[in-house]
Amino acid sequence: MHILIPESILPDSLARLREKHTVHYDPELVRRPEALLEAARPANAIIVRRLTQVRGTLLDGMPDCKAVGRLGVGLDNIDVETCRQRGIAVIPAPGANARSVAEYVIATALMLVRTAYLSTQEVIDGQWPKERLNLGGEIQGRTMGIVGFGGIGRITGQLAHALGMRVLVYDTAAQNQAGQQYYQNVSLAELFASSDVITLHVPLTPQTRNLVDGKCIRGMKDGAVVINAARGGIVDETALLAALRSGKLGGAALDAFENEPLGKSPQYAQVPNLILTPHIAGVTTDSEVRVNAVVVDKILQVLDA
Repeated sequence: MHILIPESILPDSLARLREKHTVHYDPELVRRPEALLEAARPANAIIVRRLTQVRGTLLDGMPDCKAVGRLGVGLDNIDVETCRQRGIAVIPAPGANARSVAEYVIATALMLVRTAYLSTQEVIDGQWPKERLNLGGEIQGRTMGIVGFGGIGRITGQLAHALGMRVLVYDTAAQNQAGQQYYQNVSLAELFASSDVITLHVPLTPQTRNLVDGKCIRGMKDGAVVINAARGGIVDETALLAALRSGKLGGAALDAFENEPLGKSPQYAQVPNLILTPHIAGVTTDSEVRVNAVVVDKILQVLDA
């Protein structure tokens, strides 16, 4: 069998695949569309991350494909419906990076509420912004609002609760989870109005696009913190930046953007209490091992069936 891998994969996982099958591995192939199409023709399986668009011409150009492995969770770069119609197994790694994302959210919330960690350059430059940073607070006793209560949301809620936070949840399925007494399921409007920290864990759909817009932000508590480690497009970035500059919001962290890679973006410069990261919340050395193991195991099962 032939396996195509046009993005990076761990060496141990690559070795496991090569023990049983022919593997075409080139982590830069995704950036060469014509070469990617040529390499895809004999593939019985393809393993991708976020950049490779497994749809249209590429999917049509793999007539013998049996499986699409996704080294991650989101499937927005894969035409799942067409794969289903053609009997192609789509294999993500649900839950494998949930702990990494949840810890990112908690660490970021601590930083933004405390405020002290964004002064490095000022201190290097000889400034001493102690009075400005004296307004930072503690996380204990504050309210965490979690929009989307799947695997990542649940771990985030458990960690927040362990730190002494009140946990509010907006998720239509959450009310059916018995035995979980540490959170309260509320309306979206109530969550926004009552939360000190709001974290988003929903997919990007027509219903969630610009879920956090100017109107929504106006309904939030003054000084609230917003964290998006889900998908770009869920937050209206222009409205968010305006709210940070005006002081309506106390801080924000964006790990996902409408357009990625972000490129030069001067609109984000000189925005108070803003953390930007390159869609890396779920990527740690620990989660990578789990993600790779899940996907490789299932790819081998499909190809060896």
